[in-house]
Amino acid sequence: MNKPTRIRILGIDPGLRVTGFGVIDKTGPRLAYVTSGCVKSGQGELPERIKVLLEGLREVIETNHPDQAAIEKVFVNVNPQSTLLLGQARGAAICAAVLACVPVAEYTALQVKLAVVGVGKAGKEQVQMMVKRLLALPGDPSPDAADALACAICHAHAGQGMGAFPTLGRRMKNGRLV
Repeated sequence: MNKPTRIRILGIDPGLRVTGFGVIDKTGPRLAYVTSGCVKSGQGELPERIKVLLEGLREVIETNHPDQAAIEKVFVNVNPQSTLLLGQARGAAICAAVLACVPVAEYTALQVKLAVVGVGKAGKEQVQMMVKRLLALPGDPSPDAADALACAICHAHAGQGMGAFPTLGRRMKNGRLV
């Protein structure tokens, strides 16, 4: 009998001020926590803040050698300017992974919450609690790190496909793969 292959997944919760990251290992049906944290861009000009995010995530990737990455999709905010800024932080995160030749999958917040909590409208506290439980963490991860770990968990469950059908790089529309 073959030993299950270990897949290391980097989850990313993009944000311009704080970008959360979480790394887990999936071996068969088992998930194991590796590391998590946040890259903080601080204050200053936008290009410099984007550079901080890109370099911080590049360091996380170089240190942990993920096989795959999962990132949360941007939702349309009430404030278009905030949505644009978040999109730029998300772009930096995707670039960090792509430059390291790490394939990137994308999930909506609804998909992540459904996969981790079972409820699409779950609050941050519920996500933190379930991430802590699913990964047997001794304490609560920060909200941004918990969201990133939740994204990695979502990918571990959904991104590996139905049976052996790979979904990496595909998108969901109306509950179906497209």
